Amino acid sequence: MILMKTNKGDIKIELNHEKAPKSCANFEQYVKDGHYDNTIFHRVIKGFMIQGGGFTPEFEHKETRDPIENEADNGLKNEVGSVALARTNDPHSATTQFFINTVDNDFLNFKSKTMSGWGYCVFGKVVEGMDVVFEIEKAKTETRDMYRDVPKEDIIIESCTIIEE
Repeated sequence: MILMKTNKGDIKIELNHEKAPKSCANFEQYVKDGHYDNTIFHRVIKGFMIQGGGFTPEFEHKETRDPIENEADNGLKNEVGSVALARTNDPHSATTQFFINTVDNDFLNFKSKTMSGWGYCVFGKVVEGMDVVFEIEKAKTETRDMYRDVPKEDIIIESCTIIEE
């Protein structure tokens, strides 16, 4: 279980090690390393998702380890409250960035092992704090440099820790 403390409230995330072992191990290692502490939710789209894990409040990109293999063919779906790894157009490019789905996003689910069919790997779900997620989703956004949908006021992940439940 992960406890994510934000300046908007706490979010508890249950990881699914059985269905997404590499993704969970990757996320947990970044948590242990303190990578997510004092990062921001840098992309917020109402009726879609909230994304974080890659930038400081000064909008500096954080260093990452090598990308991991996409495990989106694990049967987990991008539905409300699910937590998935963000990536580039390369299906196997996920590192630190993650997003929390605020609606059912079926179009992000695995369809086939092709460039357009891989989808986005769900590796966990919010078990407490969806009210916080929905509050974050309401943030007013702007374009900052080349990035769109950036909250005007910083939404900070103050700390991220592994807790026993």
